[in-house]
Amino acid sequence: MRQVFHLDTSQVPTHWYNILADLPVEVPAPRSAPRANARTNGTVPGVDGEGGDADVEANGHGTPVRPQLPLSMYRQSIGRTRHVEIPGPVREEYQRWRPTPLYRASRLERALDTPAHIYFKYEGTSPSGSHKINTALAQAYYYAQSGVKQMVTGTGAGQWGTALSMACLPYGMECTVFMVRSSYRQKPYRGTLMRLNGARVIESPSMETEVGRAALRADPDSPGSLGIANAEAIEYASGRKDARFSIGSGENHVLLHQTVIGEEALLQMEKAGEFPDVVIGAMGAGSNFAGIAFPFYREAMQDHPGTRFLAVEPDACPKMTRGSYLMDHTDYSGVTPMVKMYTLGHTFTAYHIHAGGLRYHGAAPIVSAMYHEGLVEATSYSQSRVFESGMAFARAEGLVPAPESAHAVAAAIDEAVRAREEGRERVILFGLSGHGLLDLSAYEMHLAGETVDVVPTDEQIQASLRPLIESS
Repeated sequence: MRQVFHLDTSQVPTHWYNILADLPVEVPAPRSAPRANARTNGTVPGVDGEGGDADVEANGHGTPVRPQLPLSMYRQSIGRTRHVEIPGPVREEYQRWRPTPLYRASRLERALDTPAHIYFKYEGTSPSGSHKINTALAQAYYYAQSGVKQMVTGTGAGQWGTALSMACLPYGMECTVFMVRSSYRQKPYRGTLMRLNGARVIESPSMETEVGRAALRADPDSPGSLGIANAEAIEYASGRKDARFSIGSGENHVLLHQTVIGEEALLQMEKAGEFPDVVIGAMGAGSNFAGIAFPFYREAMQDHPGTRFLAVEPDACPKMTRGSYLMDHTDYSGVTPMVKMYTLGHTFTAYHIHAGGLRYHGAAPIVSAMYHEGLVEATSYSQSRVFESGMAFARAEGLVPAPESAHAVAAAIDEAVRAREEGRERVILFGLSGHGLLDLSAYEMHLAGETVDVVPTDEQIQASLRPLIESS
């Protein structure tokens, strides 16, 4: 019988954890977009009053991008307060399905014949089927408090779009989602689920925005990218008075909201009587990895200095393992302020792998700074290896991981095999960030031998990075 470590609803964390309070390194501040127009004079204006918005920026086409972040979230994104209180209404929503379970993968351990103890925190029990709803609910709450009527976003594999469409419902807000073309076609039921929850779903690149039209002129067969989808969403929102753009990964406040995962897992690992030697999370822009890793990093600093933190990305989009640490935009069109991050260049378009949520060109500034200083590690895997690991996990544990989550599974299996080869115990914890029940077509393609492994060449990466390197 599989061991499960439950908490009751009273143990849902009351606070998120802000790692900025404890980092021994500085995270460089954002820099205004260099092509900003005269209206903002290339600067980021101050914030409005309570309940207002923050972080105004202008794009390179002379069109101002309306303030995006409610003041409350802006403060979270730059603050150094160690613990940030979760608003009561958000915590009540969390308690509909949180705490999520922590399992020991004992059958996988036996299948691998390893002395390692493997644990996984399972976020697939959420209403949206993944961890994304943790920040979607928080953002919907703060935006609704500031008077916003419509949320607009870009989504890769669709987990974020699904989560935001669900989170808008309690607050009566409309939701518009630009979904990366490759995932829109690979995962049609993700779009169905979003529409079921009242969202308008648009294939990206689209003909609805100048960004989308330009991308299609450049490549009519473009598979799309999260950078393009976000750029379309920003443009779309900027033209509507009561709409705001929202993002589901990478930003400081998003990473903060996801730490509810790790805070619960700390209590559950305490119940198990163990502390991990390695904490593993899949790496898109960073919210998945940060959610499981950051609270353990805090505890490891004090009592477990040998604990490692491993971010896992796809070979097809290796921003940490093969990218450069540079100032770059978070969107395709260069509208957003530039942030210091490991990046492949904001115009980089990864091959349309099934783990669409990991195809983002850059890593979160906080995670990037930690990686640059050697505080966390990174590795990458091929798509075929990821699906093999996902299938092995499903057969052993009876849960089908999302392709994104299967990256963490692959790394956990390698750690467990290494423990067997070295003949010593190792405690492994990984985040299983969502289920793969809407990704069965991807598994079917793998079973049919149709999985394609594509790795960008050094020349492709350098071509994408060259403008950033030359301007730095």
